[in-house]
Amino acid sequence: MDFYVTEWTGTIPSDEELEVENNMIARTKNGATINYSANWYTAESDDGKAKKRRLVGETASISYGNITWNGNTLEKYIATARVEEKDGKRRTKIGGVQNDNGKRYLIRGIHRDKVDGDIRVTGVGVNTGGWEGVFKPDSETVITPTFELEPSIDDTGTLLIYEEEIIESTTQEDE
Repeated sequence: MDFYVTEWTGTIPSDEELEVENNMIARTKNGATINYSANWYTAESDDGKAKKRRLVGETASISYGNITWNGNTLEKYIATARVEEKDGKRRTKIGGVQNDNGKRYLIRGIHRDKVDGDIRVTGVGVNTGGWEGVFKPDSETVITPTFELEPSIDDTGTLLIYEEEIIESTTQEDE
């Protein structure tokens, strides 16, 4: 998957506006994981012959291995990161809870598939997975953010939008 991130403004830009190089934050290594889970309350009768269930909560997240990152990427992954560019160097300062920028991000992942159609996943949230960079000789450094999604993408509480292209299959009758 390829991932695009931009600061959340309250509306989802068109695919053409969002999916541009300036918003590209990641080309993946080791893939991506999209997760949705529901929390249910269950009430059961004393004799065990009746049950009622009610949805009481839900969560969704997007996590992926990022092989194309730098200090500017970290600024979107870490709420306290601040980037300065000076004298041909990029310095990223991390930490200090008073430096929390309070920003939320629109994140879009695209799985491109010419045969079955592209899949897009979109949500709004922040990286709650922290940051870990393991630097080893003869190996790339992959960081793995986890964006916990929030119900702010629309006014109905949507956490995640899963969108797939519908590719009409061609049969011999169509040819």
